[in-house]
Amino acid sequence: MKFGANSVLFGGYDMETAFRCLAMAGYDGIEMSAIGGMSEHLVIDRWQEVAEEIKRLSKTYSLELLAMEQPSQDPVVMEAAFQAAAEIGIPIINCGPGGTTGNLESLQQSIDSLGNLSKLAEKYGVILCVKAHVGASIDNTPTTLQAMSAISSPNFGIDMDPSHIHRAGENPVEALKAVISRVKHVHIRDCKGMQQGPGKPEMQANGRGDIDLLGYIKVLADHGYAGPVDLEIIGAKDYSIEQCCVIAAESRGHMQACVQACATR
Repeated sequence: MKFGANSVLFGGYDMETAFRCLAMAGYDGIEMSAIGGMSEHLVIDRWQEVAEEIKRLSKTYSLELLAMEQPSQDPVVMEAAFQAAAEIGIPIINCGPGGTTGNLESLQQSIDSLGNLSKLAEKYGVILCVKAHVGASIDNTPTTLQAMSAISSPNFGIDMDPSHIHRAGENPVEALKAVISRVKHVHIRDCKGMQQGPGKPEMQANGRGDIDLLGYIKVLADHGYAGPVDLEIIGAKDYSIEQCCVIAAESRGHMQACVQACATR
């Protein structure tokens, strides 16, 4: 496993601050945030302006470029994201499923869109991943399995986020076992309670919530998963740099403790 963090945690700061602080916290890599409104890091419509800087920062701070999060399924936006990823050297693009929970037509539209985008990903030699998301068309294990069954492209994978599965009323550990064969990325964070959102940024830090993240990482280890496990903390754009660094470091320590615990079992 490669432990990284999404730069959106430092969305109120520049890219170099995100790289520098995550390197100090001991991460192996970084997921570049291309989430409009939450950061100004990898802005897709002007990615050429920052491509060389991202590569420089990756080398300077010894952080592998593990993934990119770009939520839109708009074909034009997504093709630009694929172009950026191919040029910069980012292997995985994570997006949301879109649509509406419980609507079969919406689910089919999402699956069709993801299938077409996966074919486009093949052209650029990158991987497109989608995660179950509270309120969206793909929101739990059954709908994730439907997408897995319908999309055969080798450039399509599942991004598993235990906090969304938890809030869907499922056991994230058991859910992960059901889809592990197609998991190519993990967004990891904790969650306290079953509310709509993941909670305050500090309560998303690994170890602060109700999710069995040790059991979750053990499933990944037991199945030989060697891909990215990226911390994704949202809502911290107005947080002080100290607050962001504490969340990053605390979560990285919890990840390491989980790995060490798995190794002794």
